[in-house]
Amino acid sequence: MLPASLKRYAWLSIAAALATILLKGWAWWLTGSVGLLSDALESFVNLAGAMMALAMLSLAAMPADENHAHGHGKAEYFSSAFEGFLILIAAIGIAYAAIDRLLDPQPLEAVGIGLAVSVVASIINLATSQILMGVGKKYKSITLEADAHHLRTDVWTSAGVILGVGLVWASGWLWLDPVIALLVAMNIVWTGWQLLQRSAAGLMDVSISTEDLEAIEGVLDGYRRQGFDFHALRTRQAGTRAFVSVHVLVPGAWTVQQGHDWSERIEADIRRAIPYAHLTTHLEPIEDPLSLADQELDRPAD
Repeated sequence: MLPASLKRYAWLSIAAALATILLKGWAWWLTGSVGLLSDALESFVNLAGAMMALAMLSLAAMPADENHAHGHGKAEYFSSAFEGFLILIAAIGIAYAAIDRLLDPQPLEAVGIGLAVSVVASIINLATSQILMGVGKKYKSITLEADAHHLRTDVWTSAGVILGVGLVWASGWLWLDPVIALLVAMNIVWTGWQLLQRSAAGLMDVSISTEDLEAIEGVLDGYRRQGFDFHALRTRQAGTRAFVSVHVLVPGAWTVQQGHDWSERIEADIRRAIPYAHLTTHLEPIEDPLSLADQELDRPAD
């Protein structure tokens, strides 16, 4: 079950989004820059994404029930997919505003204070993204990681906008402001596409990460040196929860109690290597040729 304490990080993201909306909106109002407007619009996406994250983290934290025996962890993928969709919508709005300004350039005003306000907003986003990324990786929360990636992209976007608006201010090239806004739109389209791809992979029962698979194999190799064997290792990631199943081949002369005791040790070692993993082991006699007939996902009826 997802730690309930993770929801407080969604509240942190909501607070950061509200703060940056106010600051970036003020920066746009002061300067009239469409580049800064595009930056402010993306913060509305941050807010909507953070609110969706809070809702899905609350759902994912619910315990398993009769209708959801494997828990509610996959709810997190809906949050990241929703945020990816919102990013694409924001990109369309930014591009529309940029093209309109490109056709009708406008001079910028109060650029110095406007850029200073935008820098403060970017610092807030950077600090928040660092916190969310650390917690997301620790608890394998795709919702918090997606939010962190989005905020980090927002920081780089803001840096580009700030640099571009500064160049417009210094050079007088008014066309540069909407061109930068279009580049911002292209950048966040890429971010949105990546979030949608990762969400789809999770909903399609993608395997756990290569690093986690290597950790499991390291545990199994240790037992192989003691005479055990394994096959049919299957994994899938469902939000913060990793599901792992493996067939354990042991001497056929062992009692059920012996096989069970060793399975418990193997499962405990894997759980130490992969926190929040749900383990399912299946015992088979190592001498029986039929033990090798069930390695594929679909086994013939005969």
